[in-house]
Amino acid sequence: MAEERSLSEVHSTVAIPEKRGFFRRLLAFGGPAYLISVGYMDPGNWATDIAAGSRYGYSLMWVLLMSNAMAVLLQSLSARLGLVSGRDLAQACRDRYPAPVNIALWILCEAAIAACDLAEVIGSAIGLQLLFGIPLIYGVLITVLDTFLILFLHQAGIRKMEAFILVMVATIGGCFLAEIIFSRPDLPGIARGFIPGLPDADALYFAIGILGATVMPHNLYLHSSLVQSRKVEKTAGGIHQSLKFNLIDSVVALNIAFLINAAILVMAAAVFYRAGLFDVAEIQDAHRLLAPLVGSKLAPALFAVALICSGQSSTITGTLAGQIVMEGFVNIRLRPWLRRLVTRSVAVVPAVATIVWLGEQGMGRLLILSQVVLSLQLSFAVVPLIHMVSDRKLMGAFSIPPWVKALSWAAAGIIAALNIKLVTGEVAGWLEKGGLAGQAARAAALPAATAVGLLLLYIVAEPFLFRRGWKRRPDVHRGPEPEVGEPSRPFRKIAAALDFGPADAEVLSRAAALASSARCSLLLMHCVESAGAKALGREAGDTESQEDLLRLKRYAVGLGKYDVEVETELGFGHPVRVIPEIIHRHGVDLLVVGAHGQKGFSDWLYGSTIDELRHRLNISVLVVGRETPGTNGE
Repeated sequence: MAEERSLSEVHSTVAIPEKRGFFRRLLAFGGPAYLISVGYMDPGNWATDIAAGSRYGYSLMWVLLMSNAMAVLLQSLSARLGLVSGRDLAQACRDRYPAPVNIALWILCEAAIAACDLAEVIGSAIGLQLLFGIPLIYGVLITVLDTFLILFLHQAGIRKMEAFILVMVATIGGCFLAEIIFSRPDLPGIARGFIPGLPDADALYFAIGILGATVMPHNLYLHSSLVQSRKVEKTAGGIHQSLKFNLIDSVVALNIAFLINAAILVMAAAVFYRAGLFDVAEIQDAHRLLAPLVGSKLAPALFAVALICSGQSSTITGTLAGQIVMEGFVNIRLRPWLRRLVTRSVAVVPAVATIVWLGEQGMGRLLILSQVVLSLQLSFAVVPLIHMVSDRKLMGAFSIPPWVKALSWAAAGIIAALNIKLVTGEVAGWLEKGGLAGQAARAAALPAATAVGLLLLYIVAEPFLFRRGWKRRPDVHRGPEPEVGEPSRPFRKIAAALDFGPADAEVLSRAAALASSARCSLLLMHCVESAGAKALGREAGDTESQEDLLRLKRYAVGLGKYDVEVETELGFGHPVRVIPEIIHRHGVDLLVVGAHGQKGFSDWLYGSTIDELRHRLNISVLVVGRETPGTNGE
């Protein structure tokens, strides 16, 4: 049985250049934390930051800093779990807990993801309204179309997805840098804001809101999976290296998120608090007031653009997290676009219902509700995570030391206490309401609170009470030692994938030599990627297709000295899709392909076709490099 892998389509698809310098390796490891960082600057954060800045000026900057420090700590633990154990947090929970507990954890996590997506739907819809004047209800419905964005990025590969997120983060950061310039903040006041203190009793509620909106529970599941997209050598040295570079990745990415959140709060303080507008809590109000207060019509436009980018980038991480928890907890796998459509539908329905029932002014209340649901689920991700990374049976020598464990439990305790206060405060408000809504809240409150409380107690106490062994005992090197003998069957057909580039000469010579020694046939293939070929396939008959076919035939003639049967075939479209189809049709046993040769930033940006192919094929793949730069293989 094949080993179960988290996000199998991108697992170990990013190679690490071991013999390259520090910066090249840092670029190779960089990326997962940036996908995580967008969850720390989603529309839910905007609402809390704007409200806190307009009410208390710069006084709560220290809360943002403390929240960020906790986030860095918890995300580094999540990355450690994935890198060392080879399991994401959901898989590790399934290995540890009984089925009913896992189902309960899955339901809670799905609720949190839906709540997060609800905030993204609201944020994107508000951004579309502010920028283009689109009514909220239509903006909500338009957000369903981002399913196609998810489909495109998922097919493009993890590196392109990371590059897209980086562009979104850079856009948000650029927009708020301009907002800061427009707003002309009080720099000494910002500095004083990092001194801990609460201006009044109500400030505690805002501090809780900032903290509750900062640490996202689904990000802990997501990070433990994304770090496994790197092809890490499973040795003590390789794991140490990956932990170091992923910590750098987390610190840089999350501090960028901190700076953006700080910029939102600073803007609100410099513009609204300074003008005596202490109750600006709605995103729409903030947008409306920006232009007259800062004296620039560009400020509200940049605000809306950043809001749309925030909602769309958070969409991607929510989809990936949903896939991870569904596969990890209950072993159900859906296509990414279908998973996205289901998640988005769950978010769109209450958003549309709220607009119809309460009007557009109800969206603010719905946004607050989404943050409460997120807060409720947070402890159910943090507590198992700390237990997992503290367990020497699971983590071996890489279990966290006592001082990190103490800091982690302190952070978990603070987060749990503050979020419980936030949730109980909101629930108390619902219980005080009259009418049918109040009666429903009172009827559901006690059983729900009891069930959630008992589940949390079980999660906290389970490692101490039961001492249950792991159903899967991961170690650095998994599986029995193989007995080496004759191959199960010889190669029947070998294929050489050619891109008419510098590596073709080596690909041809290696493939022909192997086919000759195995006494099997050789298939030469090339994919035509012109616009006409992609649209019409073989019917295109364009000049490029004709020239490529002639070139393949010249290659075949040049291999006459190897005394092998040579076939040729052109494919039409993207190689990642077309090559597996050709291989399956011809019954190929071995694929020989040339290394793409991209290095440094190009590799970070574009990724590798080879890595994607490896995870779509169930045959052996031989990757060869070019021996002589500039040869064309003819």
